[in-house]
Order: sequence, then C-alpha cells, then structure tokens
Amino acid sequence: MTADLKDRSVLITGASGGIGTAMAELFAAAGARLALIDITDPAPLAARLGARHRAWICDLSQPEDIARVSARVGTEMGIDVLINNAGLGIVAPAEQLSVEDWDRTQAVNLRAPWLMAAAALPFLKASGRGRIVNIASQAGMVAIAEHAAYGASKAGLIGLTKVLALEWARYGITVNAISPTVVETPMALVGWAGEKGARAKAEIPVGRFAKPAEIAHAAFYLASAQAGIVTGENMVLDGGYTIR
Repeated sequence: MTADLKDRSVLITGASGGIGTAMAELFAAAGARLALIDITDPAPLAARLGARHRAWICDLSQPEDIARVSARVGTEMGIDVLINNAGLGIVAPAEQLSVEDWDRTQAVNLRAPWLMAAAALPFLKASGRGRIVNIASQAGMVAIAEHAAYGASKAGLIGLTKVLALEWARYGITVNAISPTVVETPMALVGWAGEKGARAKAEIPVGRFAKPAEIAHAAFYLASAQAGIVTGENMVLDGGYTIR
C-alpha cells in the first residue's frame, strides 16, 4: 500500500488537529503529496513534512472559502484522495443548544464534506481511482447525551457517504466513512478528562479510547488500491462500544 500511494495527491481537512496530523505524517511517509487544509494555519506542519506539501487556510463553514481553496488545490496539485476529517464538537443538552451552534455544527460537519466532495469530483474523476474518506463518529450511530447537534451531523455524514458511493461508483471513485470512539487528541483528552473519561472508557469493551494513528491507518487502507471493492461502508473503530 505504501508504494501504491506514492505521488498521489491527498487533500486532508482539519489537518492541524491530532487525527489530521497523524494522517498527514502517515501519508507523507508513504510518498503522497499533501494538500493540508485547516482554519488554523497548517503551514508549519507542511513545512515539517517536506517541501512538496502545501497548506491552505480555509473556514469550512464558508462555502466561498471551500470553492476557492478546492479549486486551487485541484488545479495546482490534482486530487486523488479527499479526506473530510475536520469536525466541530459543540456539546450541550438538546434544549440548551443555540440555533447558531446547531447551524455551525451542521455547516462544518455535514455541509462542508458535501461541498468539498462536489468540488473535488472533477479532479477525482481525472485521477482514474478517486477516493473519499469521511471521518464520522460513533455518535452518528448511537445516542450519546449532550450530542444532539454533533450526532445529527455525523449520522447525516454516514448517510451522505452511502449516497455518494452509489452515485459515483461509475467513475471509479470509492466513498467510505470511519466512525471512531473518542480519540486521544489533545482537545479530546481535555474534554474527557478525570471521572468523565474514566466512565466513558469503562463503557468501551476494550477499555480505552482510540489513538490517532489507528484512525490514520484505517484511512490509509481505504485510500489504497487494495480497498477498491470497499465503498459505501462505515468502518467502526470504537473498541466495541456500539456492539452491545
């Protein structure tokens, strides 16, 4: 799979975060050319990984930003693999959510992957073997308290994944999702610290959270030629949380 992804152009949104960085490091080590996208400048990450990688600042809640950046990436680098990794996690009791928080969550977690995929489609077609990987969540499959907006957005992303897989298979493009449990990123470790985190781990059969590298390797497989028969799937990486 390493040789298979050499010189492929891989666009990763949310590249500055823990999962995005793990993905970037893995794909760069395999010889891919990276387009790193984030609202926080990913240029330092691109520079650390090597001169062939590029970075763009993009606010995924703004459709015009998505159109501008995706056009530049496609024109300047091509797009063989699109990884919709960026996500917004605003948690609160359902009745306390503001309309603004709800709308921004849907914009970043659901509308942006749709817009990114649609903008990338001409380049994915030209690739001859396009791949889209959407990072969803276990919260899109089962109810988790205080995750009304987040869970709804991720359930929608899983549904979007299936529709795009159905519509675009004829172009040789596969579209899959990954649904992790809590992932040990710096932000998540703050939100799931102490007793709250201990209780959450106790509910996971394997007794721990996921590691960013585990999500990265799953995305790497789905981006590879060896996963060519896999499309419309939701790969659940939750330590058994949803099997009960």
